[in-house]
This record gives sequence, structure tokens and C-alpha cells, in this order.
Amino acid sequence: MAAASGSGEDVPTDGVPADDLRTRDGSTEGAPVEDLRTGEIPTDLDPHPADAVYADGPDTAELELADAAATADAAPATASGAEAPDGQGAAGEDADSSAAKRSGAHADDAPDPGKAAEPDDVIREPGDVAADTADDESGEARRVGPEGETRPMETDGERPSPKAALVYNPIKVDADTLRDTVTRLAAEAGWSEPLFYETTVDDLGDDVTRQALEEGVDTVLVAGGDGTVRAVSEAMSGSGVPLAIVPSGTGNLLARNLRLPLTEPEAMVRAVFDGDTLPMDVGWTELARPDGSTAEHAFVVMGGIGLDAAMIANTNPQLKKTVGWVAYVDGAARALPAAKPFRVVYELPGHRLHSSRVQSVLFANCGKLPAGLDLIPEASIADGALDIVIFQPKGPFGWLFVWRRVAWDNSFLRRFRAGRRVLSLRTKDNAVVYSRGAGIELATQKPQPVQLDGDEFGEALSVKTRVEPSSLLVVVPKGHTTHDL
Repeated sequence: MAAASGSGEDVPTDGVPADDLRTRDGSTEGAPVEDLRTGEIPTDLDPHPADAVYADGPDTAELELADAAATADAAPATASGAEAPDGQGAAGEDADSSAAKRSGAHADDAPDPGKAAEPDDVIREPGDVAADTADDESGEARRVGPEGETRPMETDGERPSPKAALVYNPIKVDADTLRDTVTRLAAEAGWSEPLFYETTVDDLGDDVTRQALEEGVDTVLVAGGDGTVRAVSEAMSGSGVPLAIVPSGTGNLLARNLRLPLTEPEAMVRAVFDGDTLPMDVGWTELARPDGSTAEHAFVVMGGIGLDAAMIANTNPQLKKTVGWVAYVDGAARALPAAKPFRVVYELPGHRLHSSRVQSVLFANCGKLPAGLDLIPEASIADGALDIVIFQPKGPFGWLFVWRRVAWDNSFLRRFRAGRRVLSLRTKDNAVVYSRGAGIELATQKPQPVQLDGDEFGEALSVKTRVEPSSLLVVVPKGHTTHDL
């Protein structure tokens, strides 16, 4: 998709007027670019769950029916041995069949359980069973290389111990304490001595993570800010090696969305040895720069183009170190006065091309922000899709609708049944438009700033995102609730 150009209200694409655009098969049906400057929502996009509880969502009667159905599903099952209706047993069998089983009756041709259970007076030792070997093989365990060639076994012929690697940002963590914790818990679990890698300004963690994977580690731990987690996740995507996140730094966005313990680093280190793993999606973004170059990077939480990226670029780094994520308020105050809507042409896979004047476009794998804000309450890290959020407030007062939607509607009212009823009766505004799909491709008239997981990634004329479902294994504590992630 080419970048939009020109001025005024016409949006040429590759030199072709908007009204003369054709579909890819040459037909004219559904071809014109739809202009959203009037506030109209694209009619060909599937409704997003984030909009479902508004005016076009479920009414009060539907909510009551859903509540009644949920109550019925939660009712305890018929107690074991209790008499079921119509003469049926607890497992759905008729009374005669149940009585026959209780009396021990069986068909004439059925084997006698008593005779089948009689021993044959033969006690077998492991040595009595012939080894399952091939020609010239001893049947003993052996270590092989990538091509199947025999290699020496470590630790006197015993199975090699698993090994973990820790990638950490020395500025964000207490390095000595963290290394000691990982070493101690690894030894208690019977693992080999861990490997340790420090990130630098030139290597945010992706290069050293690839080195760790080449060493054959069984798990990688990451401790640092959101940028470090993003870089390590990029290197590990598709590797099949679990990633354990030790919350550190300012935002901890992925840890928050996974609901991991944020103040107990030892709990996450221990989860490496006795926890569970959860497969999650990873988003990828291809950026086309103004100079014609391209670059592709991964993100695990969300990325964006426009005002949100400008806000991050205007955040004072020293203030961020001092007060944490609250520093983004300062960045927003710096970015908002100069914020102007820009023209964007975008397309979701399988849908039409659309045009709109926006302040920002987000593509998200997760939906939660710091301070308990739910930007996308229905976002899931394991649904194989990205959630697209388009901010298009009309004037200064339009930002009030954006704030109400994110801070009040999504983050508070949706938590209560009465609040959901209020939302179902409210007229929906178009300051925030949601969509969902396998990605989004968009182009702008002028270069716009881009951010991925809270880090600046320069300016781009076009952005193409995609999702790789379940390409990253993340470690969670044993018994951690994951069904609603």
C-alpha cells in the first residue's frame, strides 16, 4: 500500500484519485476509500467487543439472560448416588444397566476379572527384558549431535543438567543480589550453573539472548525495563525456549498484563524451576523510513504511530527515572499543545481501504496500562489477533470523550453489572474506534513518530504489522490463573 499524498480532502494513492480506486481484482465494487472525517465508523469491519456494550451492544434484558445462564452453569451437579429423573443413574444410564453393574453381572463372553488378575508366579527383573537395540548398538543412553552423531556424555554418563541464562539491565536491577538468587535457586533445583549477560546501550538484550540460545540454555530470564523485555522477546520468538520475566524498571507492562508478582523477584526466579508456561502471541512491525529504508521489530505489549509516540519522545528521561510512569504525564503535556491530526490511509487484512484524520493509531497485543487503566478490556495475548485502536477526537473537547472511554468506561464501569447496563444505553461516540484483525497496514502523508512497547523507534511513512500466534513461551508461577489472559 502506497503512502498517501496530496492535500485537501482528496486522498490520492499512487497518483490515482480516491474515487477511482479499484479493488485488487479490478472490480469497482466497494472500491472507494471511505473518509471518516465525519465520524462515521467503517461498516465493513467486524464489530469489536470493546464497542459491544454501547448503544449497539446487549440491552438490559440480554444482560439479565446472560446472568441467569451463568448462574445455572455454576449450579452444583447432581450428587453422586443421588436418584436422577426418569430412572437414570448419575452417568445417564438406565436403572437396569446400573443395577446390573452393581451386582457384578457381565456378558457370557466377557473375561473373568478374577482369572485375568491371577499372577503367573514369574517375577521379572529389568535384566530379563531384552534391550531394544539396533545393529552394533549397546542399548545404553547416549548423547547425539545435530546430525545424529554420537557425542560424549557429561557428568560421568548421567543426563546433563538443565541450564538457565539471565539477561539483565545493570542499571535497572540490583545485579549482585539477582545473580545470587538465580544461582542459589538453580543449585537447589539441581540445574547447572547459570549463564549471565548484561545489556548495554548498543545491545538492548537481543544479541546476548541469541548467544544464550546458541549455548543451548533451557530457560532465559530477563530483568530490566520494557525495552529490555521487548528486545529479549524479539530474539526468543519462535525458539520454543521459555522466557521468565523478573519485573524491573518503570512500566513492567507485559508483567502487569500477565498479572505477575511485581514486587517479588524471587517468586519469578523460582517459577523457572517449578512453574508453568503459557504460549503468547508476538506482534511484528515493519517500518518504512522517509529515506526509503525499512526495518522490522517485534513488540509484546503495543505499538503506535502519532501522538502516543510523540508523548514518549517528549518524556524527560531523568524524570522517568525519578517518578516512574507518572513522567509520561509530563510528556503528554509537552506533546498535546503541538498535536495536530494527520491523514492516514489504512487497511485491515480482508477489508477495504479506509481514510481518516487521526491523532494516533495503536496496534496492541495487550490492553492494560499503568495505574489500572484498561485501554482494551477484551485484549488477549493468546487469541492470534491484534487489537487496533484509532484515536480521532474532534477538537479539544474530543479528548474528554477519549479520557472518559479509557479511564471511566473501560477501567471502572465495565467491572460492575450495573455499569455495563449504563454503557449499553449510552450513545456511542467516535472519538475512539476499535477494530481487531491479524494486523494493519497504514500510510501517512508526512513522517510520523513510532513507538514500540514504550520505546522510540524514529519516524515512518508507513507501518505494516502482523501477529505470530503462540510464538513465545512465558513462565508463570505454579497455579497462576491464565484462562482470561
